[in-house]
Amino acid sequence: MVRKLRLAPAIFALILGLTGCVTTHQQSVIPPVTDVPKELDKSTLPPYVIEPPDILYVEVLVPPLQPEKQPYSTALPPQPVSGQFLVRPDGTIGLGIYGTVHVTGLTCDQARERIREFIAKGVELKAAEAIQVVVDIAAYNSKVYYVITDGAGFGMQVSPFPVTGSETVLDALGRIGGIPPVGSTKKIWIARRSPGSGVEQILPVDFAAIASQGSTLTNYQVLPGDRVYVQAQKLVSIDNAIAKVLAPVERIFGVVLLGSSTVNNVSGRFFNNNNGF
Repeated sequence: MVRKLRLAPAIFALILGLTGCVTTHQQSVIPPVTDVPKELDKSTLPPYVIEPPDILYVEVLVPPLQPEKQPYSTALPPQPVSGQFLVRPDGTIGLGIYGTVHVTGLTCDQARERIREFIAKGVELKAAEAIQVVVDIAAYNSKVYYVITDGAGFGMQVSPFPVTGSETVLDALGRIGGIPPVGSTKKIWIARRSPGSGVEQILPVDFAAIASQGSTLTNYQVLPGDRVYVQAQKLVSIDNAIAKVLAPVERIFGVVLLGSSTVNNVSGRFFNNNNGF
């Protein structure tokens, strides 16, 4: 018992030191930004640039060999090019027997022209304009945003979602089923990436106003690369930090008490046996 009392001040000091060192990602205290797109004032994203691992829909049609009998374009012989094609890590798509063509960094219109010229060379057609090529995005996989939730001292969950062009903060939180039980409704913000060593842009979110008052002032449009961050409640983080410290101490005390109880039981039985009881 005396030994436990001696350990108590040390444990208390350790807990105080730990709780004093619990770091929380404090956002900058700034007013809502007015020059960024929001729920009722969304911006149109720039032309989509193809990157791995997007999936493209490509169809190639050529003039018929006998126009008088076939007035419309026909499938590319001897192997038709029609269907979905995954953009590989090297930035190319495979077009069967015709080979591969590089499409990364291009828009759909630019990719269409490149595929047309590539096919024209492969089938030895002089008039590349006669080839009809359709290129569209079948799956938007390369442009994503992230919803990051603080686990209150037990890690963080990162959930990437593809950008379709109209998501807001409310949409992003809805994708993860709302704010987690340990999350704080007052500590939510968008961390918008900046090129190079530029100044970071932090967009604080007033979730209470968005959810209960229908405010659109901080329901920002989510752009590719954005990080929607949900910080944990401070008290929950502190409670979890204390639990982490006390858990091994309680485990040690439990082992010590179990050992002491076992020794006392064995000693009592030995004493009773020796005294004829």
